[in-house]
Amino acid sequence: MPDLAPEDAKLVTLARATRARTRAVEGAAVRDTDGRTYAAGTVDLPSLKISAVQVCVAMAFASGSTGLEAVVVLGGATELADADRAALDDFAGPGVVVRLGDPKGTLHTR
Repeated sequence: MPDLAPEDAKLVTLARATRARTRAVEGAAVRDTDGRTYAAGTVDLPSLKISAVQVCVAMAFASGSTGLEAVVVLGGATELADADRAALDDFAGPGVVVRLGDPKGTLHTR
């Protein structure tokens, strides 16, 4: 991750570690406008299904954050899911930087 700023490299590390630890389909990490980070994996239970991005948005919102600067999603998708984009837009507006990558942390988008 030599071309990433340290703050963005941290998001990749958090998303990758969370995904591996929880064995989730996706791992995500976000940085809010105060510099705080939140990381989560996809929740796939019989009674609750929520994406890693949506968990991160909920965590940031519940912590009193008022916006996000950046998002990293690792799992293999080549596009952000519509529901994830909607959650980001609702919470933080359309200007959030989103980076997608594979489970190993290799980013496909800038």
